[in-house]
Amino acid sequence: MSECVRCGACCHSYRVEFSVYELDSMGGTVPEALTETVNGATCRMRGTGEVPIRCVALEGQLGELALCRIYEQRPRPCAELQEGSYGCNKARVRHGLPPIGEWLGA
Repeated sequence: MSECVRCGACCHSYRVEFSVYELDSMGGTVPEALTETVNGATCRMRGTGEVPIRCVALEGQLGELALCRIYEQRPRPCAELQEGSYGCNKARVRHGLPPIGEWLGA
């Protein structure tokens, strides 16, 4: 089973900003209702611009059973973050979870 279906560390670690053209209202897939405007060209997932960070699309508990409610419609920054990548493992370690694979963290 993929760690992504129970981890959620990235959803608790990163500000997720992306082009307004990814919004469903602009022909993209990201539900606009789950976002907030940054400026005329950029928006972000609600909850990722706050401290503590928790993306509004995350369902469940960090490190136990954490699912993205919009996984198939998620914005590009989320889709580009790969399981076991540096960014993934940096978020996991930040939240006390072990890294995945052979991570050469700092």
